Amino acid sequence: MATRWASLGLRAPLARPPPPPPRRSRFWLAAPGGVRLGSSSSSSAGPGAGALASSLVRTGGFVGGRWVQAAAAFPVRDPASGAELSRVADCGAAEAQAAVRAAYEAGAAWSGASAKERAALLRKWFDLMIENKDDLARIITAENGKPLKEAQGEILYSASFLEWFAEEARRIYGDIIPSSAKDRRVLVLKQPVGVAAIITPWNFPSAMITRKVGAALAAGCTVVVKPAEDTPLSALALAELANRAGIPAGVYNVVPCSRQQAVAVGEVMCTDPLVAKISFTGSTATGKILLRHAAGTVKRVSMELGGHAPFIVFDSADVDKAVAGALASKYRNSGQTCVCTNRFLVQKGIHDAFVEKFARAIKSELRIGNGFDEGTTQGPLINEKAVEKVEKHIHDAVSQGASIVTGGKRHSYGKNFFEPTLLSNVTTRMLCTQEETFGPLAPVMKFDTEEEALAIANSANVGLAGYFYSRDPAQIWRVAEKLEVGMVGVNEGIVSAVECPFGGVKQSGLGREGSKYGIDEYLEIKYVCFGGL
Repeated sequence: MATRWASLGLRAPLARPPPPPPRRSRFWLAAPGGVRLGSSSSSSAGPGAGALASSLVRTGGFVGGRWVQAAAAFPVRDPASGAELSRVADCGAAEAQAAVRAAYEAGAAWSGASAKERAALLRKWFDLMIENKDDLARIITAENGKPLKEAQGEILYSASFLEWFAEEARRIYGDIIPSSAKDRRVLVLKQPVGVAAIITPWNFPSAMITRKVGAALAAGCTVVVKPAEDTPLSALALAELANRAGIPAGVYNVVPCSRQQAVAVGEVMCTDPLVAKISFTGSTATGKILLRHAAGTVKRVSMELGGHAPFIVFDSADVDKAVAGALASKYRNSGQTCVCTNRFLVQKGIHDAFVEKFARAIKSELRIGNGFDEGTTQGPLINEKAVEKVEKHIHDAVSQGASIVTGGKRHSYGKNFFEPTLLSNVTTRMLCTQEETFGPLAPVMKFDTEEEALAIANSANVGLAGYFYSRDPAQIWRVAEKLEVGMVGVNEGIVSAVECPFGGVKQSGLGREGSKYGIDEYLEIKYVCFGGL
């Protein structure tokens, strides 16, 4: 590893002694090489699992440039079949502390590298992701369940953040400010905040990492990543490629853990005084807990939290285009995205036509199946708890008068599969219009006026994304400005793009990711007054 730092013209971080044998330590070095998922005699491989024999499949944590194992391991399961794919190191507080220390020790040398040098390494990491895009996509489908085509799209999206921030690394500009005093010169510098704790969700197990880590590394920060317990293999595959790309030891660390260890690991990452920054994507409830932890040491915080996206279709809309946008916005990843539509509001003049065409599109264009099967558009939900929440929302709505237009029950393919569902006669009293479902449920409400639609849309205490369809230019400006969300899709159901700022308002979070603004989340502004001239 020292040669990597030397190639940058920098001194390597302080060397740490080799770890003791397993019997005397909480963690130890993992065996090199890849692992064949589903190869354990105690587990059955799900469809496509055998295709994951790859050197990118790792089961240890990645700390200070080394693969480590913990005292215990936890299972990673295929949500389509329930089969055990692999067992991954169940890191705890000790491993998290070691990772934070490794990141801290690597920080001075990494921040001291030139922007051009950091950019070159990020670009190499991007190149390796593209070279290995098929293997990376199969890992996502195996542990997350999303259709392989969607997983392939995620890998390209994920890699694009490394490419983007490799370019942005060289555009961290300061300022020269005209001084009111003749004998002074005033300048502003931008400097990395330090160690960043990165906590990511399972629904986009690759892209949610690179969107944060790309910005952090470009800014000169080092990172410790805690991936979701359902999908750690993608984070570890990224670590393998970062290592191959020459990212120096300690700059990118991964601490996988089970749900049982998540509290202890999260607390270390949010309270350790060596951590300067926290970036989290997940539920609003968990975000509030992390904010309370971060307050003790006043850390910089970015939060991308829950959404409850409205999708408004006005009488002036092109109904066919609105249906196509609704299908994409609602059912991508089986409705398990933070920006997917959760509430459909359709004006009374076109309500019936929209519902009829939407139902027809759901039946003709969506196909449930294993993510590895060709033609699948709807994979499983991540676990049975997610299925139960969809069932709860449907039961509540129907008990209050809603009608099931299509779907409404589990699919025979397996316990985590649920039919794409469309409800009509929905009201604001129903749970599905009051909280995020995070599943393949589309509740449709009828409204009369623009003011009524905006009142319903803005009644939520969160505001991540919102969508509406209209062909009235004046209405488009009015509604776009009045929707209380961080991102608006006008006649468009998909809004995410690497060059665009991603984030919300209200209780949907703090800060922005991606775009030219994303790197600012990892930079401090320093004012320098040069006097006596």
